Amino acid sequence: MDRRGAIDRLRAELAGATAARDWSRLEAVVSELAAQLAAFGGAGQWSGAERQSLIRLRAVHDQAVEACTVATDALARQLDEMRANKDGWTAYALADENAAAELS
Repeated sequence: MDRRGAIDRLRAELAGATAARDWSRLEAVVSELAAQLAAFGGAGQWSGAERQSLIRLRAVHDQAVEACTVATDALARQLDEMRANKDGWTAYALADENAAAELS
């Protein structure tokens, strides 16, 4: 059984989801990847070509992990900034609410 086609398909899907920053799709592909690799592991010895496909898959997976780390860090910075500016946002909202009440 040649597992290269399935491995290469998973690699392409993983790369596409990573490039698109489609986190939901990436999650689905990683779940499928885990299930497929477990099934593939029970299918006998890996050929040299299959091992090469796995190496390429691992490289794309590493890129996906890096993209997730970068996105997570960016989101954390954005949340920290929002927390830091919370008082200002609240004051602005109250001022806007008071102005609207005065116009009524």
